[in-house]
Amino acid sequence: MDGAGNLTASSASNNTCNGSIEDFRNQVYSTIYSMISVVGFFGNGFVLYVLIRTYHEKSAFQIYMINLAVSDLLCVCTLPLRVVYYVHKGMWFFGDFLCRLSTYALYVNLYCSIFFMTAMSFFRCIAIVFPVKNINLVTEKKARFVCASIWVFVILTSSPFLMSKSYKDEKNNTKCFEPPQDHQTKNHIFILHYVALLVGFLIPFTIIIVCYTMIIMTLLKNSMQKNIPSRKKAVGMIIIVTAAFLISFMPYHIQRTIHLHFLYNETKPCDSVLRMQKSVVITLSLAASNCCFDPLLYFFSGGNFRRRLSTFRKHSQSSMTYVPKKKVSLPEKDDEI
Repeated sequence: MDGAGNLTASSASNNTCNGSIEDFRNQVYSTIYSMISVVGFFGNGFVLYVLIRTYHEKSAFQIYMINLAVSDLLCVCTLPLRVVYYVHKGMWFFGDFLCRLSTYALYVNLYCSIFFMTAMSFFRCIAIVFPVKNINLVTEKKARFVCASIWVFVILTSSPFLMSKSYKDEKNNTKCFEPPQDHQTKNHIFILHYVALLVGFLIPFTIIIVCYTMIIMTLLKNSMQKNIPSRKKAVGMIIIVTAAFLISFMPYHIQRTIHLHFLYNETKPCDSVLRMQKSVVITLSLAASNCCFDPLLYFFSGGNFRRRLSTFRKHSQSSMTYVPKKKVSLPEKDDEI
C-alpha cells in the first residue's frame, strides 16, 4: 500500500538519514516504473491486439488472458504519473483525482492479477486432472462470469484506496502516494492489510499450490501418454505463475506485514528505518512488475497463442483478401483450456 509503504519515511523526517531515503526512493521508483511502463504497455498491448484480432478462435483461457491484459494496461497507463512524481522529488502536478486513481489502479491490478491467475490455474487443473468432467465446467460463458465477478469484487473491495488523496506539505508542495497523517487512518490501513493478505494472497496462493500439486502428480502419472503440447502448456503456466507469486506478490505481502508492525515500535533507530524504507521501495517495485510477467504467461501457456500469432500474421499479409473464419474443432478447444 502506498501509504503504508512510505510511513517509515515520515518516521525518519527528523533525523539525518531522511535525505538518503528520499534519494534512494526517487531514483529506484522513477527507474523501475519507467521500465515497467514500457515493457508492460508494449507487451500487453501487443498480446491484447493479437487476441482481439483472432477472437473467432475464442476459448475459456483466452477470456482470462484478455481480462489480465486489460488489467495490466490500465495499471501501466498510470505509472508514468508516478515516474514524473518521483523524478521531481515528490512533487505532484496532476490534481487530486489522478492521485487517487493512480493509487487505486495499482492495487486493482495487483489483486486482479492474483485472482485471474488463480482462476486460470484452477480451471486448467480441472481440465487436466478431471478431463472427462471438465466439458461443462470449463466454458467461455463460465469464464466470462468468473472474470466479471473478479472485476466487481476487486473494484469494490479496493475502493478504500480511493481515499488516498493528495495534500500540501509545509513547503506548499502537492504530495501524493505519501503516508496518512492521522492515527485513525493508520489503523484502517492495518485492518485493510490483513483482509487483503488473507483474501487477496494467502487463499489464492493456497489454491494455486493445491492445483499445481494435483497437476504435477497427474502429469507424472501419465508421463508416457500422448498430448505433449497440453503438458508443455501446463508446465509453462506452473513456472510463470509460481515465479510471479514468488517474485512479485510474496515479497511484497511479507514485507508489508513486517513493516506495519515495525511502525508500532516507538523507538526506530535511523539505520533500521533506512533498511525498512529500502525494502519497501524494492518490494513495491517488484509488486508492480507483475505486469511484465503476464505477456510471458500468454506466450508460453496461453492456449495456442503462437498459432494465433501465425494466424494474425497471415491475416495482416493478406489484409485485402477475404479469409474465411476457421471453425475450431473440439480437440482444439480442449487444447486451449
